[in-house]
Amino acid sequence: MSRIGKKPVPVPAGVTAKVDAGVLTVKGTQGELKLKFHPAMQVTVDEAAKQIVIARPDDERLNRALHGLTRSLINNMVSGVVKPFEKKLEIIGVGYQASIGGKTLNLQVGFANIIKLPIPPTVKCNLPDNTHIHLSSPDKQAVGQFAAVIRKVRPPEPYKGKGIRYEGEHVRRKAGKAFASGG
Repeated sequence: MSRIGKKPVPVPAGVTAKVDAGVLTVKGTQGELKLKFHPAMQVTVDEAAKQIVIARPDDERLNRALHGLTRSLINNMVSGVVKPFEKKLEIIGVGYQASIGGKTLNLQVGFANIIKLPIPPTVKCNLPDNTHIHLSSPDKQAVGQFAAVIRKVRPPEPYKGKGIRYEGEHVRRKAGKAFASGG
């Protein structure tokens, strides 16, 4: 039995939720999110109790998995429209920097050309300085995916630690080669 799926999702004040033809729409101060959930799941919005209840038809393996997943996705939507999700990245390396040009993020990370990444429409990209990137969005999946795409351009390498990493991420360092007196 899914323990997560059984718990109803509380709807805080200032957030509205409605179900229409298999699509849940959640509106809040930070924006509006939509989720097309699996047809086997029954999602109902209880206005009186200010909560969203997710039910499954039976105890088949797929339905048990979808029950907890659907509840987690809905909970992330509700918490995202109240307070947006954030990811912070830092760029380490001599001459490595980032800039924003219109709706693209430009990265200079040791390649001959500048890497241009289009910023997704739901994600807000902010540069406090040219070596830090702050991303925020009510959509948890969108902000996490864009942060992973940015990091994949130049992942941190283990010898000097140069590259793009999440803020506070620990990179295991390697010693490198020791020069021996040979003859």
